[in-house]
Amino acid sequence: MSVDEGLIAWVADTLVPVGTVTFRRMMGGATLYLDGTVFAIVADDVLWFKSDAAADPLWEAAGCERFTYARRDGTTATMHYRRAPDEVLDDGDVLSHWAALAIEAGRRAPVRRRKAKG
Repeated sequence: MSVDEGLIAWVADTLVPVGTVTFRRMMGGATLYLDGTVFAIVADDVLWFKSDAAADPLWEAAGCERFTYARRDGTTATMHYRRAPDEVLDDGDVLSHWAALAIEAGRRAPVRRRKAKG
């Protein structure tokens, strides 16, 4: 996977009125945070917004596919992320709309705690 840093900069610049966007590289992609809340990933130069059961019907209605990846054993796995509509790349208001939905999904997600090293 690759990271389109221009895409991340666009997201960060557009969401300045909402909060501070940071990112962390992970497995060839990047996880995006807004004020510490995970709300998106960038994988293979594509923006994927966080979703959950509450938001899934809205993503489905917009035709936004679910993030999938191939496991080492050959099976396909999915994650709670949806491909951003193409319009988010051209319109800051559209990006803000879909990002708000993803941020709320991120806030509803349970917080994972890292295990302390023994």
